[in-house]
Amino acid sequence: MGFLESCKDLFGTSDLYEVLGVNKQASDADIRKAYYKVSLRVHPDRALNDEQATVKFQALGKIYAVLSDKDQRAIYDEQGIVDEESDTLCQDRNWEDYWRLLFPKITTKDILSFEKNYKGSEEEEADIKAIYIRYEGEMDHIMNSILCTTYEDEPRIRDIIQAGIDSGELPTFKAFTNESVKKKEARKRKALKEKKEAEKMKKEMDEENSLAMLIKKKQESRSKEMDSFLSQLEAKYCKKENNASKKKGKKNK
Repeated sequence: MGFLESCKDLFGTSDLYEVLGVNKQASDADIRKAYYKVSLRVHPDRALNDEQATVKFQALGKIYAVLSDKDQRAIYDEQGIVDEESDTLCQDRNWEDYWRLLFPKITTKDILSFEKNYKGSEEEEADIKAIYIRYEGEMDHIMNSILCTTYEDEPRIRDIIQAGIDSGELPTFKAFTNESVKKKEARKRKALKEKKEAEKMKKEMDEENSLAMLIKKKQESRSKEMDSFLSQLEAKYCKKENNASKKKGKKNK
């Protein structure tokens, strides 16, 4: 199976730009940020031995490698193909190391700090409303896209959306107002199953690692709504990298 076919199986599309959630005109910086967003969601937890996450993570590394290479990207844009024999897609490359070279490590403490400040904030409310409009009221997609949420947050999220509808700020979508009880129960059962699995894993891991695993597992199912999360983390962790690049640029002048 070719690389593009593998992307289709893993991500539901063979369009490399679509996998990263950007358009064909995206800048190098946009592609880098998009790669960071998506890869962070599917980053495999070694303790879980998550084979599917590992395969997705490796595929994302290859996608970024293609789109960040000027010549490879030009070939893909013009012909819709990738050169699978190139060094860019070398099968022996360690994509975990590649990712670590591009991005600094983010700790569990950092993620928890973000979650604490994000939930209940104006920023979260704005995200909820934007996601509601994007998915036209489909709660399955909405709950999978909002950061730092569990099924216990659904009543709170529904209240925010309903308040927006009542005030005229948000449009009314039948998918939201007329959602069946059967669909709601199916979503709840799925969430409870995931919670039960997470609790089982907690017993096998120390507290910090289990919490990190739980957060990662939640984020794996999230869609493309991580801009707020990443902007804050990047401001903190990429500052040194940017400053270093500026200093290097000055020296070369």
